[in-house]
Amino acid sequence: MIRGTVVGQVWSTRRIDGIPAGAFLEVEVDGSGSRLVAFDVLGSGVGEHVLVTQGSVAASWFTGTPPPVDALIIGSIDASG
Repeated sequence: MIRGTVVGQVWSTRRIDGIPAGAFLEVEVDGSGSRLVAFDVLGSGVGEHVLVTQGSVAASWFTGTPPPVDALIIGSIDASG
């Protein structure tokens, strides 16, 4: 699991069939400064701290034929301790 901060939205004018409702967000990985694009179904916004899962775990969350999504925001971090 990856901990990061949403730094922006990824806009697209077209999508392939099979990608469910949600948004693609740019997430900066805490501690490394690297960034990735993750699919979000929670409604996360810029500045939010989130948990991201990748690979087959992300794809298997979807029902039916999994869409070509390999990074999924699975949680919002309310506070760090």
